[in-house]
Amino acid sequence: MNLDTYPYPSSRSAVLAAGGMVATSQPLAAQAGLATLRAGGSAIDAALATAIALTVVEPTSNGIGSDAFAIVWDGEKLHGLNASGPAPRALSAEALRAAGHTVFPERGWSSVSVPGAPDAWGVLHERFGRVPFGALFADAIRHAEDGFPVSPVISQLWRRAGPVFLGTADSALDEWANVFTFGGRTPHAGETWRSPGHAATLRRLASEGPRDFYEGALAERIAAHAKATGGQIDGDDLAAFRSEWVEPISIAYRDHEVWEIPPNGQGIAALQALGIVRGTAMHESPHASADGWHWQIEAMKLAFADTYRYVADMRCADVPVDGMLDTGYIDSRRALLGDRARDYGPGRPPGGGTVYLCAADRDGMMVSYIQSNFMGFGSGVVVPGTGISLQNRARGFTLEPGHRNEAAGGKRPRHTIIPGFLTRGGAPVGPFGVMGGEMQPQGHLQVVSGMVDHGLNPQSALDAPRWRVEPDGVVVEPEAGVEVVDGLRGRGHRVAVAPNRLDFGRGQIIRRLDSGTYAGATEPRTDGVVAAW
Repeated sequence: MNLDTYPYPSSRSAVLAAGGMVATSQPLAAQAGLATLRAGGSAIDAALATAIALTVVEPTSNGIGSDAFAIVWDGEKLHGLNASGPAPRALSAEALRAAGHTVFPERGWSSVSVPGAPDAWGVLHERFGRVPFGALFADAIRHAEDGFPVSPVISQLWRRAGPVFLGTADSALDEWANVFTFGGRTPHAGETWRSPGHAATLRRLASEGPRDFYEGALAERIAAHAKATGGQIDGDDLAAFRSEWVEPISIAYRDHEVWEIPPNGQGIAALQALGIVRGTAMHESPHASADGWHWQIEAMKLAFADTYRYVADMRCADVPVDGMLDTGYIDSRRALLGDRARDYGPGRPPGGGTVYLCAADRDGMMVSYIQSNFMGFGSGVVVPGTGISLQNRARGFTLEPGHRNEAAGGKRPRHTIIPGFLTRGGAPVGPFGVMGGEMQPQGHLQVVSGMVDHGLNPQSALDAPRWRVEPDGVVVEPEAGVEVVDGLRGRGHRVAVAPNRLDFGRGQIIRRLDSGTYAGATEPRTDGVVAAW
């Protein structure tokens, strides 16, 4: 890895620091995490202060009603946390089909599952925190109450959301306009936005603890609003929720190990794709070339075919995780690849809208953390007077009868959000992630390959042009260039060039160097920053 070389146009260089750092997509949130580090907080404290602030300063991607996942290096080993909530017990795929739905609803109460983020904040802090829990909320409360200037990329995402939620016939979405617009107009970059209800909710969570969201006054308000506006979620659904500690899953990639959270998330797609490309000639091709991208794209298509068929809530379905990562099975999938693009179905494994941030502290603790509504502002349901916008993660279910991921009450949907972590020979290298729906495993594949196969430093790995597999072909960033586009088309790929870089994910990376210093990088496609000391 060369920290002096930046082969792609960039306005940033890697940030180096020994005392700790936070990398995320919004500068004010990163500063909240840095202030927590400087006050003696752990990497977890810093990550949580950042995540809580992001619910205010980046509401286009997450909120208090989000889900979350985390991978934590505690100085000796990795821990995984799944804080994705199940569907309300009353949810029924059969009832939705009977009502005429052929795909799961995108918005409104039907798309809401139990939010997991507040509980994640509590359990992570209880296990790894050093500063008082209430102190983590200070910056977020101030920004919600006093207001903050909306940053440029976030204002663009906010503007996209306006036509989705304004003027709908669903009364449950009425509060969205009251909270997130100025009389029906979304905020421009630089305009001050504030949310008093959000501030009040954060104050209550800071003083009463996160379980108030599930068993206290906040839970009562959520359940009452659902009852009044046609929602299925109730107090029992909320009270029953607990985050789950899980063992991360991994695959060897060259001389590294890549770690992800097991299903119901789609991190296994990134691992499968990496396992497939590690046996190809991809790494012999120049980085971001048509030859290299061809192998990555085909591997990703194979991995997605399995993911869409098999990934579901492992508590409710038999998900063949070991089989999907089995070396022989991955070899058999790789054998399907050729020099031309093709379409793939799922194999038969042997039995067996999002914010991303990472943080590290001077004691060696590191965390990869992701928190999301989904599809921007999520369901569009906002609990009056609270600023709580609820995710639409139930949209991750299918209505296909008998599918492992068929919607059902008490079941967690397939999730897109995935934190990642790298080790080398069991020693920590650091956290990484690329948010953005189905872009996430694709982003993981691309940044890991950039760093491991081509020796890119973290910032260059994020700066590099990206591709994205879609149902009808592959979309590439305009920075890819004509030669790469023509090369992919010559291999049979249906290629479209995107008009901008907004839909290719937003990543953050922290790498621990052999000296103990950290090298941090932040996404050039958003307003992010690496805050360090």
